Amino acid sequence: MNKTFKIYAVIFIIVMIILALLEVNKKETTDWRKNFDINEKSPFGLFVFNNEAKDLFKGKLKKIDQTPYDYYNSHKGKAHNIVVIEHEIDKESWNKILDQVSKGSDAMLIVSRMPKEISDSIGYYDSDISFAEENVLKLTDKKYQNDFIHLDKFPSGRGFSYIKPQIEILGKTVEKENTDQVNFIKTKFGKGTIYVHCEPLFLTNYYLLKPGNSKYAQDVFSYLQDKETLWFVDGNTKVSRFFMRVVLSNPALKYAWWVFLGGLVLFIFFNAKRKQRIVPVMEPLRNTSVDFVKSIGNLYLQEGDFHDMMAKKSQYFLNKVRMDLLIDTQNLDMEFAKKLQLKTGKSIEMIEEAITLIRKSQDPYASVMKEDLARMNKLLDEILK
Repeated sequence: MNKTFKIYAVIFIIVMIILALLEVNKKETTDWRKNFDINEKSPFGLFVFNNEAKDLFKGKLKKIDQTPYDYYNSHKGKAHNIVVIEHEIDKESWNKILDQVSKGSDAMLIVSRMPKEISDSIGYYDSDISFAEENVLKLTDKKYQNDFIHLDKFPSGRGFSYIKPQIEILGKTVEKENTDQVNFIKTKFGKGTIYVHCEPLFLTNYYLLKPGNSKYAQDVFSYLQDKETLWFVDGNTKVSRFFMRVVLSNPALKYAWWVFLGGLVLFIFFNAKRKQRIVPVMEPLRNTSVDFVKSIGNLYLQEGDFHDMMAKKSQYFLNKVRMDLLIDTQNLDMEFAKKLQLKTGKSIEMIEEAITLIRKSQDPYASVMKEDLARMNKLLDEILK
């Protein structure tokens, strides 16, 4: 066992000990998220209601983990009860529920929010009617006047901002400093009846486990007739078939699993880094174009053939004039000078001097000095700027 491996082993053991100590000293935290999951034992889960629902509906309850749209496309039957508790449902499924109600079924919809198109068709608008930290839910029927529930933890404050005149009010939200607001209604829809309650919190574990609160829930569902009841629940409440579900569901095993994976990745990374062959540094090819041009220039200067250099410079200049400025260069006359002056914006005197030097470079018998080459080079570069 080499020294490096021993160091990694010691680091891994220290990390595991620290994580174990943190896990032992970790305080249990309460999950106050409103999940409305039938398998959740957290305060705002539906575990208690799920266990008591069978007795509440006298053994005639059937949980459906399909969408209403899929279920009713493949099942036909007699009139029944429909229960939806804070469950995300698409508009097509809501329309299927309304279609079943219109044929004689009854629906108990305990949801804080519903698509506007659906609530419009039922006959109400829902909104935030309360912002108080506590309120009381009570029923309007006199025989239930002693059955109410006190919401002291995170009430949603949802209710009905508008209901049609023919809709019957079954329940209200009561506050100390505000007037009572409607939160539970009943309305006929075709041959059936729809019940809508905007505060599903009264069915969660936290409130059902408080003494006396279950009576309110029984009163709400007592409006449904004694017949088969279909409760649409989330399809993801089934037990997961993932092979790692036991490890990931246990916090201690989950931490150990992630630490193991992290240590394995670090070991592979450092081990591969140690054994990787050194990659040689490859110098990129150097651009020698500038050096070549300098060499050619020096060669011309050493030869002293200024006439040939002026001829090549003028030839390059005239080619640029033809290609870029579209001026005919066959005759270097006054007309050519005027066109060049218009295209470049340079003074006519500069252009005429440049033409004179170009003609001189084209004359094989002309005597050319170094100063002529320098002057022509400067003029032609200036004109083409």
